[in-house]
Amino acid sequence: MTEPLTASDEPPRRQLTWKRRLVYRLLQPLALAVLRFWWGTCRIVHVEGEQHLRAALAAAPSLLPCYWHQHELFCSRYLLGQQAHGLKLGFLISPSVDGELPAMIARQLGAQVIRGSSTRTGARALRDYYNLLVRDQVSPVITPDGPRGPRFKFKPGALLLAQIAGRPLLPMAYAASRAWLISWDKFVLPWPFARIVIAIGPPVSVPRALPAGTTLESLQTDMESQLHQLAQLARKQLQMRT
Repeated sequence: MTEPLTASDEPPRRQLTWKRRLVYRLLQPLALAVLRFWWGTCRIVHVEGEQHLRAALAAAPSLLPCYWHQHELFCSRYLLGQQAHGLKLGFLISPSVDGELPAMIARQLGAQVIRGSSTRTGARALRDYYNLLVRDQVSPVITPDGPRGPRFKFKPGALLLAQIAGRPLLPMAYAASRAWLISWDKFVLPWPFARIVIAIGPPVSVPRALPAGTTLESLQTDMESQLHQLAQLARKQLQMRT
């Protein structure tokens, strides 16, 4: 089990008392069992573009998987399964008390955990992301629209991190045959026994010196377009398998 990296200089507003820690330790096996059962009932019937992940790992010891927040559930499930093939995965999880249980579950699944907020402690989290990528060769997941949105807006942090670390972004998406769409971003929660298709795009490198005529804003637009196209591709591949 790995120790969490702390990306916050500010203590959480609520303290993690021993009683709450005990409750989380009792809940963690149950929550993990429910998650694994949910994952187990759904079947990944196809992974489109899996060669892109293999190529990216062959070219660099770590990378930046990125997908919309709404695609967290099964993109992360797929990536966790790739840890047996040399991928060392990491997640940014809120330093608040509410983030303690998800952090416990992520560590139990073998992932590295960064305790930080993309909004309040972004600079510190960026530094820890860099250390993970370059020093520890961990591949931390990026959800470029973040946990609060706006939905489908590719924020610049992922591009800046890829640029300074010299590591590629790996765009991803997935589609489910049946799913609930919940929360502000229409988070995709597949029904039990749904069929799943994962789509992976070619790795995207961001050079230290951007070519003439290229701006960070244009790269953001390009990445937004790629993630939307991958979601459409996943839906198309799923329809072909129904």
